[in-house]
Amino acid sequence: IPTVNTPAEAAMLVIMAIYVIAALFNLRIPDTGARYPKQERGPIKLITDFADCFQVLWHDKLGQISLAVTTLFWGAGATLQFIVLKWAEVSLGMSLSEGAILQAVVAVGVAAGAIIAASRVPLKKSLSVLPVGIVMGIAVMMMAFYTRDLFPAHWGLYFGRMHVPGYLILAYIFLMVVGGLSGFFVVPMNALLQHRGHVLLSAGHSIAVQNFNENLSVLVMLCLYAVLVWLDVPVSAVIVLFGTFVCVMMWFVMRRHQANQRAFDSVALIGEVKH
Repeated sequence: IPTVNTPAEAAMLVIMAIYVIAALFNLRIPDTGARYPKQERGPIKLITDFADCFQVLWHDKLGQISLAVTTLFWGAGATLQFIVLKWAEVSLGMSLSEGAILQAVVAVGVAAGAIIAASRVPLKKSLSVLPVGIVMGIAVMMMAFYTRDLFPAHWGLYFGRMHVPGYLILAYIFLMVVGGLSGFFVVPMNALLQHRGHVLLSAGHSIAVQNFNENLSVLVMLCLYAVLVWLDVPVSAVIVLFGTFVCVMMWFVMRRHQANQRAFDSVALIGEVKH
């Protein structure tokens, strides 16, 4: 029987268990009765079909907005994980394992924001959350000016003999807010994208286009971050550049949506179903 000897092995064991549980849940999903026509299997046909789906979704007035936002979010989210680790080391004096806790804090915030969005933002009002993306970019930029030196060392909370510094508590709260903003604005956009993908294409085709764009965004943004690290750009400058990029891109997305609305009331398409 294999034994667990290191934290990395324990982490992999937990992840494997989660995948097994997810697989068991999938086995219990009832058959909806939906049947798709026979799909192409030839490589050339598959590429052509994918290219057509790619073009349809990017040309749709609603699909292009939601796809742009989710593409930006996943690329920015993947990059932010590495930025948080570097920021924790430089600004908070934390080790790699301690900095990983901050990533978990961000994830908790994303989950909380997603729950709030799911309960408060209906599909027809999903585009109303676009300004939250700019707010998130501004919040990220504020990280560049946050260091442990801003607070006296004795500030904090005591749990018995354990002392949690005040700068760390505020960092947890701040990162949870950033994660909450992320979850709040990406969940409605993802719901809108899935809706338009179902109406225009099919669930499988739209997810394929979405995953292609999101993974390409992750690859490009991580490459850009790697270049900045290779050039030894200070992490504070990287954070400002990152936050500015998110704000500018969200501003362009909002302008594009406004232009679409002036040409045609695309929001009226929300709720349209495939016949």
